[in-house]
Amino acid sequence: MNNKSFKMFLLIWAGQFVSVIGTSLTSFALGFWVLTETGSVTQFSMIILSLVLPTIIISPFAGVIIDRFSRKKLMILANSAAAFSTLIILALVLTNSLEIWHIYVTTAFAASFNTFLMPTYQSVISLLVPKKQLGRANGLIQIGESASIIIAPTVAGLLLHLHGLHAVIIIDLVAFIIAVTTLVFAKIPELETKQTSKLNTKQFFVEAKEGWHYIMSQPAFKWLLFFSAFINLLLGFVNVLLQPLIITLSSEQTLGMVLSITGFGMLLGGIIISAWGGPKNRINGVFISCAIGGMMITLIGFTTSIVFITMCFFMFLFLLPIVNSCSQAIWQNKVEPSIQGRVFTIRRMLGTSLYPLAIVMAGPLVDKVFNPLMEPGGIFANTIGQLIGVGEGRGIGLLFIVIGGLFMIVTTVVYLQPKVRQMESDIPDAIIEEKELLSEPV
Repeated sequence: MNNKSFKMFLLIWAGQFVSVIGTSLTSFALGFWVLTETGSVTQFSMIILSLVLPTIIISPFAGVIIDRFSRKKLMILANSAAAFSTLIILALVLTNSLEIWHIYVTTAFAASFNTFLMPTYQSVISLLVPKKQLGRANGLIQIGESASIIIAPTVAGLLLHLHGLHAVIIIDLVAFIIAVTTLVFAKIPELETKQTSKLNTKQFFVEAKEGWHYIMSQPAFKWLLFFSAFINLLLGFVNVLLQPLIITLSSEQTLGMVLSITGFGMLLGGIIISAWGGPKNRINGVFISCAIGGMMITLIGFTTSIVFITMCFFMFLFLLPIVNSCSQAIWQNKVEPSIQGRVFTIRRMLGTSLYPLAIVMAGPLVDKVFNPLMEPGGIFANTIGQLIGVGEGRGIGLLFIVIGGLFMIVTTVVYLQPKVRQMESDIPDAIIEEKELLSEPV
């Protein structure tokens, strides 16, 4: 593949970058609307479940569609479906008819099509980008996700204040138009080996299982899946508990500053990995970064200093794009392009399957277990409490220490598996950069 391939990826990336920002603006605005209308954290969390559950349910079957049909057309369809759901929300807002259940339904509808979008996007990278630049390409995707975290709260909040919810949604729709337009003009190669035989029900389920069997045939893939699922579970706890921890130690204004500063850490990590491309040994990049990240989470639990917590979480988020881009590049380089849709959707499903568990468990664990342990006179007050303090916020602090410890333990256990450490040399590269393997772009 030549340099034009990476330029074509940049065209697609630019459109998807704008779309991610637009979607983040709407997600923040709708979440804010639910909280202000109901004051219920439970109803707010239902939006998260509406996003996650379709991915878990549809993923095993979405891969078959991705591997059989035009990936360009699937990306256009997925973006268009998300735009349609946003358009429905806009119509409801303009007619003063919006209700909370409308948000759940449209979110689930858009999430169902998004289940196709990201694995398709990731498999397209394998077709467009030379394998030496996979780390850079995945780093650019991380920049989009990082930028959305920084931009969405500020811009959406300002738009809500000045112009109302409909203004945010209109901007999101414009972003979708830009994303679809770039895809229309993009030239994405299609695999000649793409199956064109009739897809009946039996064949559909047979092919759906092939992605699972492909992963299970390689012990290293199995270990990486286990690692991803468990780490995402721990990340769920961190995402739920960081804000309550900061608020108990300071104020809502301080929380905003901390989230903005640490968000720049993730953006900086994405910029560096996209410019650098990542370490030559990507497995080391994944596991060394995760081990350091676990240490940062542990240190957060030991302190009540907002400055120190901010520094640790900045470093943690800085490392995330390195982990994600290295991990994704490994899968893209080692999995056959003809089956990447099925493999990537199963990977996505299992990777996020435990995340809802963290959302459900975090609050009760803090309120019923960790806070009582760290109250004055609590069981740990005269032991661990002498080290990290007792009282408000120290239960969450103790849980952060446990989470960080588990982070480092699981990282070490998986990394010590020879099949994992040696997978980059043991498993042959699936990407062979020869033009004759690809048909003309469509």
